[in-house]
Amino acid sequence: MNNDRNSVLIHENQETVWNAITNDEIISKWYAPGSKWSIPKLQVGEKAIFVLMPSAHNDLKENESIPMSFTIQGIIPYERFSYSSDSDKLVFTFEIFPESEGTRVSINMDGYELSLANLKACLEGKDLPYT
Repeated sequence: MNNDRNSVLIHENQETVWNAITNDEIISKWYAPGSKWSIPKLQVGEKAIFVLMPSAHNDLKENESIPMSFTIQGIIPYERFSYSSDSDKLVFTFEIFPESEGTRVSINMDGYELSLANLKACLEGKDLPYT
């Protein structure tokens, strides 16, 4: 799936974009800012943990959090990164494509427009539009 809603052109190279979707410190900056990702080992079959924290974009109260566990399903460096939710088995896939003006990132799920806008802003040195 590669339409305007679930893809974004980023004025950066593939390596920089790849690092932003696979490095837990960088993901934690743009994906649900204030929440935390942990990817101890970037390898198929390994676990990743995401802890959703309260924000304007969810209904969590100040001291609440929701930990979520994922399993890395696929890695093609600088091209494709996928992981599945351990609770409902949904598979999330990011694909990276070089373009003349930068790198296009797409995700196979609808509803990620805010996250993709944050990713673009983060990598292009701008303020995140959605915090």
